[in-house]
Amino acid sequence: MAQSDAAAAYLERMNPGATGSLATTDPEFAERFNTFAFDEAVNEKAAKLPDRERFLAILAALMGCQGVDEFRVMVAGALNFGVTPVEVKEVVYQGTAYLGIGRTLPFIRAVNEVLEERGIELPLEGQATTTFETRLTAGNQVQIDYFGEGMRETWLHGPSERAHINKWLADNCFGDYYTRNGLSDRDREMITFCFIAAQGGCEPQLTSHAMGNMNLGNDKDFLYRVVSQCVPYIGYPRSLNALACVDKAAEQLSA
Repeated sequence: MAQSDAAAAYLERMNPGATGSLATTDPEFAERFNTFAFDEAVNEKAAKLPDRERFLAILAALMGCQGVDEFRVMVAGALNFGVTPVEVKEVVYQGTAYLGIGRTLPFIRAVNEVLEERGIELPLEGQATTTFETRLTAGNQVQIDYFGEGMRETWLHGPSERAHINKWLADNCFGDYYTRNGLSDRDREMITFCFIAAQGGCEPQLTSHAMGNMNLGNDKDFLYRVVSQCVPYIGYPRSLNALACVDKAAEQLSA
């Protein structure tokens, strides 16, 4: 048995001329995984996503589950499918707010390596739109746009002992990252959903960000498709948990 013709064609488009090492050392595994990930998942009608969104979701999910080796492969594939270097960088930068620099730094370096191999000069053009003076107000406005008026100046109204964390959420998480150019609001909330789903154990936050996605137009069907595309990379338990969070968010919004 060999991997499907559709999987072979997709892999050739992702990385022309490349032959994966697992095809030699682990051929039975490679043929099953490749057929699933690059044929069945890609072509299932209920799971289909545009190429760009599919790669953005997968890159974020691989960061969330710390799959840096596969991430390098998928960065190359994403670029070959038309995802821009800026878009890839923006995924990685935003991951810092949800994964921390300890888990993000290897991915920044991996992207740099792939871009340098392609002769792309670094650093890329800057995408920041805020300053240290404006980031708090701008970031809080993003929170309000995504999650509602209840997010306005939460650091002034919540428990005093965590006021600094709520302020950091506004100025650092949202003001430093979500306000950048390079990705749309819908893109940013989608990749955030993927970061959280893939790392697991953050279901309350995942439900909240599923709601944020829906508030921006990334509806339940879209999020189901996103999770479906992540299954080969994060496995079934975290994928099923993510679907349950999507269901819960949809129920809360319709209540």
